[in-house]
Amino acid sequence: MTTPSRLPERYDSGSSANLADILERVLDKGVVIAGDIRINLLDIELLTIKLRLIVASVDKAKEMGIDWWETDPALSSNARRTELSEENERLRRRVAELEQRNPERLEGERHER
Repeated sequence: MTTPSRLPERYDSGSSANLADILERVLDKGVVIAGDIRINLLDIELLTIKLRLIVASVDKAKEMGIDWWETDPALSSNARRTELSEENERLRRRVAELEQRNPERLEGERHER
């Protein structure tokens, strides 16, 4: 009595689908994997985790309207510059506001230097 092999069959060298082709197809079309994890205790929901994974090329993602990496300062130097310039502008306004509140004190500090 023989048992069937549980190992997947190997691709032969003449196979038309290789890893590069599969990756190209996935990136070109995109793949979405979605799932939810819920933890309940006595019918009381304690935790819900929603997982969404999209695997696609940058061009395909932009085509789908997904471009969050362009505005994330951790991933985009342009977003970092924008964030820094906005922070700089907020600080300049705050300094100007403080100077208007107490100009005499500021003048005294300038003469001490």
